[in-house]
Amino acid sequence: MRIRGQIGDWPVDLTVELEPHEWAQLGRQVVLPVAAEAAQPVNTSPAPRQDDGQWAAAREVLRTAGQMSGPQLLDRLEALAGSTAGGKRLLVRLRHSSEVKVESGVDAPVYHWVG
Repeated sequence: MRIRGQIGDWPVDLTVELEPHEWAQLGRQVVLPVAAEAAQPVNTSPAPRQDDGQWAAAREVLRTAGQMSGPQLLDRLEALAGSTAGGKRLLVRLRHSSEVKVESGVDAPVYHWVG
């Protein structure tokens, strides 16, 4: 195994050579803690995102309106999120949501709620 990099300003180039029995010994030491962790139940449900409340509110804005132009929707989402960046993130999520259809409008895209 070769390890290259830096520690502060010092370059590091380290080669580690182990015999097969040394690899086996190292593997036994690593497997025990992992096996203990594997015995614990794993929570496979995703952790709730901090912005899930904003996401639900953004969906409700469009659902209630039925359809909105992109700039109008972005204004509402910016107010909801409290920032331009947050509003844009919500707009992108809506654009890629299966509950929303985006059509090209004359001057701007039009977002339609399809549920």
